[in-house]
Amino acid sequence: MARSVGVTRERVVAIAAELADAHGLEALTLAQVAAALKIRLPSLYNHVDGLLGLRRELALLGGRELLDRVSRAAIGKAGDDAMLALAQAYRDYIMAHPGRYAAIVRAPPADDAELQQISQSIIDVVLAVLVPYGLADDAAIHAVRGLRSIVHGFATLELAGGFGLALDRDESFLRLLRAYIAGLRAQD
Repeated sequence: MARSVGVTRERVVAIAAELADAHGLEALTLAQVAAALKIRLPSLYNHVDGLLGLRRELALLGGRELLDRVSRAAIGKAGDDAMLALAQAYRDYIMAHPGRYAAIVRAPPADDAELQQISQSIIDVVLAVLVPYGLADDAAIHAVRGLRSIVHGFATLELAGGFGLALDRDESFLRLLRAYIAGLRAQD
């Protein structure tokens, strides 16, 4: 079957990412993507393996983008500065790309080496930022989970309009992170 002129896997994923960010990952359909690309729905199957395949591609995209953001945020920084920069970059990514982020919330399947590698690379960046806090193996993983929970919870509440009081959300986020960092230091 001939491929649609000008339509590539990358273009399909880019359009799907835009739609997921605008309307939510759960609302994303192949029909929407095909319509946005001005192609027939069956033509999408030349580029992605159905909706599940498209969601996997969005997870790959989101994982790579998040890895890039948190890595760049932490470069040249150490300790609290690195932790704060990484957490802010993570939050900023969620706020800017909620649909892509939703594609990476679940742990990757054990049999998907590519998604596993991206996920592990993100964890490795956080573990590197945690080194100055002197946490042992399990404690470091607990700290990674804690940071992820803080950023995910705060950003998803923020996206959902869960903070209605007229109080600076950035300041609330910073205070939460400082409390988390103080907790890391108390584990020494």
